[in-house]
Amino acid sequence: MSEDENEDMDTFDAEKEMMEALAQEASVKSESPPPASASIAVAEANGLQEPNIDRILDIPLQISAQLGHTRMLIKDLLQLGPGSIVELDKLAGEPLEVLVNDRLVARGEVVMVNEKFGIRLTDVISPTERVNNLR
Repeated sequence: MSEDENEDMDTFDAEKEMMEALAQEASVKSESPPPASASIAVAEANGLQEPNIDRILDIPLQISAQLGHTRMLIKDLLQLGPGSIVELDKLAGEPLEVLVNDRLVARGEVVMVNEKFGIRLTDVISPTERVNNLR
């Protein structure tokens, strides 16, 4: 395999691992937790280890915020210059979309933090919904 193919497979494996951990976390949150000693005993009886979130904490993710989008012809794109205005499909005041690896995870509004732009999250997609959107 080439380096690019290896890198693509590593990224795919990392994303798959992260999604599996999120799915497991979502299912654990929806169940009432058994006593700690009972869960350890069950894990030992099944030969399983306790889930270790440390395995996925160093996985790099691409986070972006999307203000809106539009479609335009190449001839219109070539005519853009300083001062040109590109009209987007969203209205002023509508929430931005926060994407992680091109997947919607939250919506929010623009804020200023120490002379830099930031996003105040107003709606976060549940882990279960995020996992379901992968299918």
